[in-house]
Amino acid sequence: MRGDELHRIFSIKNGKEFESLALETFQYQYENVAVYHEFCNYLGRHPSSVHSVDDIPFLPISFFRTHAVISKNIQPQTTFLSSGTTGSRPSQHFVADIEYYEKSFLSGFDFFYGKPSDYCILALLPSYLERNGSSLVYMANELIKQSGHVESGFYLYDFEKLHQKLSHLRDKKTKIFLIGVSFALLDFVEKYPISLSHCTVMETGGMKGRKKEMTREELHRRLKDGFGAGRIHSEYGMTELLSQAYSKGEGKFYTPPWMKVFIRDTEDPLQLLENEKTGGINVIDLANRYSCSFIATQDLGKKHADESFEVLGRFDHSDVRGCNLMVL
Repeated sequence: MRGDELHRIFSIKNGKEFESLALETFQYQYENVAVYHEFCNYLGRHPSSVHSVDDIPFLPISFFRTHAVISKNIQPQTTFLSSGTTGSRPSQHFVADIEYYEKSFLSGFDFFYGKPSDYCILALLPSYLERNGSSLVYMANELIKQSGHVESGFYLYDFEKLHQKLSHLRDKKTKIFLIGVSFALLDFVEKYPISLSHCTVMETGGMKGRKKEMTREELHRRLKDGFGAGRIHSEYGMTELLSQAYSKGEGKFYTPPWMKVFIRDTEDPLQLLENEKTGGINVIDLANRYSCSFIATQDLGKKHADESFEVLGRFDHSDVRGCNLMVL
């Protein structure tokens, strides 16, 4: 049965197919994910009263810190952990079937960038490599393997070695994909500025506790100057999701067909807002088949008519974690 579900999720062609599968997923998760069942009952939202995507309740993301969000009678194959803050309890994403995550990030990468084998993939993820349970490290490791390029790989703090590698690949006119946590990319270009106009540079967020927070515009300006790049790409992902949205510049993110973003009213979280209105970011991630596909994040943003969205900041008093970039 899972093979059929995988095929349906990752072969969605239009909004009608998305809504049909989203409603089916809601029914399944209402019946099988205990904490989501209780949450929906508390709100008085039952399958009999949910007729469209707009009717589906979104589970606050904080529940991944306090509850086991997983279908009943299923043992997780792996557990992803958020970076958290010192002394705080990390989010836990119990992943029932790792194939959903692999299929999601590989299909998403292919949707936006083509095959990993088209690139030499370099990952500058020091803080993530230094802990266990990082979904970002898992994804980068698999992309590196799928790349198949002998010089693809991870880097910690050996910036000189990375600079030599980038210079070597640039001179060979190799197609480079450099993915890095924001503070590490900034540290690197401050010490080793390099002209990589042909390289795709992607920041994943992650300034927490490492550098003074700055706007996305300032971050990207410094990275563009340091890398000699016309634009900086960004990834929007988190421990609690198995899919990612991507921006190819200017902070406008787009989702793959099995993922959608909605904006909720900050005063009435059950009310969804129209395009161009600022509010809380809600995400439907159908790859989260066996946890929860309907998540109310702690990010603020707005959505545009072309289905793109921007991340504009965080709710007050919420911790700034791993893959989220604070934009003031």
